Amino acid sequence: MADVDANQGRPSGPRAAARRALVSLLMERGEIRDPRVLRAVAEVPRERFVPEALGPSAYCDVALPIDCAQTISQPYVVALMTQLVGAGPGRRILEVGTGSGYQAAVLAATGAEVFSVEIIEELAQRAAERLGSLHYKVHSRQGDGRQGWPEEAPFDGIVVTAAPRQVPASLVAQLAPGGRLVVPVGGAGEQELWRLTRVGDGPEISWERITAVRFVPLTGQVGASFMADAGSGTMRHGLDRDRRSGAAPGARHRQ
Repeated sequence: MADVDANQGRPSGPRAAARRALVSLLMERGEIRDPRVLRAVAEVPRERFVPEALGPSAYCDVALPIDCAQTISQPYVVALMTQLVGAGPGRRILEVGTGSGYQAAVLAATGAEVFSVEIIEELAQRAAERLGSLHYKVHSRQGDGRQGWPEEAPFDGIVVTAAPRQVPASLVAQLAPGGRLVVPVGGAGEQELWRLTRVGDGPEISWERITAVRFVPLTGQVGASFMADAGSGTMRHGLDRDRRSGAAPGARHRQ
């Protein structure tokens, strides 16, 4: 993969080599196969999304702390969610929980049009400035991500980077026909990553259980939920295909 022009705000040289090494590691795991996602991970300078002191660890496949007692997810989790949501050119993707902005940057690097909502004002402001300085076109705002972004709906995909106990019905309602919602669901001790898909243009929703994960809780005003508590075993309708892909559940994630 070619180095990215530093004049476009994306470093080249040794950092690009580290990104390529990370991509090779992700490919070896076997789950990340979409070439657009792999190219995006190779392009986005993760060191710009972590504290300067942690720059040497930016391309380790681990979660790292960021501002406001949050974390940036391990690159594998970011790549997996990007692949699951089907990000790419012509796709309109909503991200709930901007965090550092890294997940939004990876989504944008696939060619998707990205909308991102962050409830913590300080994070929202810093992420918007960071993404702008790196020339990633991301529509961002501060607000309650549980409510989505109804003025811009519907979306071809929605990525949620914090875990609700139940899937917010407001987010499901903002899916376009065939749209996908990728969301970790559960309490603090046990969460699972799910992909919900709107079937056609009707109300039917199918879903897949992907893997065990651990994210910070999704904050904001709790409203109507699409399905019962994931820990109760009560599911309304859909698929229950537990792929157990092996995403590391140990660290709490934010993008």
